[in-house]
Formats: sequence, structure tokens, C-alpha cells
Amino acid sequence: VQLQASGGGLVQAGGSLRLSCVAARRTSSRTTLGWFRQAPGKDREFVAAIFRSSGIYYSDSVKGRFAISRDNAKNTVHLQMNSLKPEDTAIYYCAADNSLILSSLRLAPQYNYWGQGTLVTVSS
Repeated sequence: VQLQASGGGLVQAGGSLRLSCVAARRTSSRTTLGWFRQAPGKDREFVAAIFRSSGIYYSDSVKGRFAISRDNAKNTVHLQMNSLKPEDTAIYYCAADNSLILSSLRLAPQYNYWGQGTLVTVSS
């Protein structure tokens, strides 16, 4: 599955951004779609995911501020980011996998498909 992420940019602290990730072909109900991020000098970390057709999960650091959603008709997953903080600055990657198990949801190496990343910069 080829993924194309977009929507990154520069925003002031407290602002909002909406990231989108389009899959080149239709995803199935078994496809898990997720977002990860990587800040300079840090490992790639889990942000949010929709496990198969249901089950939405967030990292503790973004819970209550970010919302992930899926539009199956458009093969798209969105990440609405509100109340952004400077520590949210990172390259954001969308990811997908068709056979992920729930216990691996937060593990980047378990995802087989990745988008190219989109940079989010939050100024203080």
C-alpha cells in the first residue's frame, strides 16, 4: 500500500493542524492505520492508530488533543491536532498494516507500509 501524507506546516503553540494520509489503493477492514512521529535525535514514537475497522488508540502525550479518523470511501486517514505544543514538533508519518495484532499497535517496526512524512513545527 503506497501512502501519501500531507498537511504539515508551521503553527504557533495552541494552534491546530490537520494531517491527511491517502492510500493509493483501497484498504480493507483488516487494515490498521496509524500515525507516528520522529523528533530530531529521537526514536520514532507512536501517536495514534485505528486498529482494523474500530478501536482508536492514542499515546498519553496526545490524548485529549489529537483525534484520528478514517474515511474509507476516500482511502484516507486524518489526524486532527489541536492545542499544539512545541514538543509536538516532529516529522509525522502515516503507517499501515494488514495483519497487525493489537499488542503490536504501538511498535513502528510492525507496520509494513509507510508514507514519506510531513513536517510539523510548533513555535512557542
